[in-house]
Amino acid sequence: MTPAERWVEEVARTTRPARVAWCDGSAEESERLRGEMLADGTLLALSPVAAPGCTLHRSHPSDVARTEHLTFIASHSGEDAGPTNNWMAPAEAREKVGPLFAGSMKGRTMYVVPYVMGPLGSPFSKVGLEVTDSAYVVANMRIMTRMGRPPSRSSAPARSSCPACTRWAT
Repeated sequence: MTPAERWVEEVARTTRPARVAWCDGSAEESERLRGEMLADGTLLALSPVAAPGCTLHRSHPSDVARTEHLTFIASHSGEDAGPTNNWMAPAEAREKVGPLFAGSMKGRTMYVVPYVMGPLGSPFSKVGLEVTDSAYVVANMRIMTRMGRPPSRSSAPARSSCPACTRWAT
């Protein structure tokens, strides 16, 4: 088992999702998720005449994008968080939010999103792994990154770290 697989297993043990889905970034997966989101009301289809193939997504007022003051970067150095982010030491973050994760995905799907941010093989690219319970987050990761099968060592920069991210929709 790889370190990434161990981390995903640990997150699943803590959050207790109904199922774990490793995302592959394929067009088929994207269409399936889009269909599911249209069926459950996450996405609303717009006029097929005025806006063919377009959908509308309305975020929830409690979404993290609306609560920046509650969003933190947990890293060893505050400088790693950048000038516009809130920072917290990893141990403090685990102590504060760790208990909140217990059972937080019960009855939901935990999507595992392996991705590369930037060109494959570039020394500036970052390889990452995100878990989320939001199909909408998965759809957007497909747009913003090179998402799918975990990149092989040859495509990941030698100095790259692999950030592990968690993102809950609610």
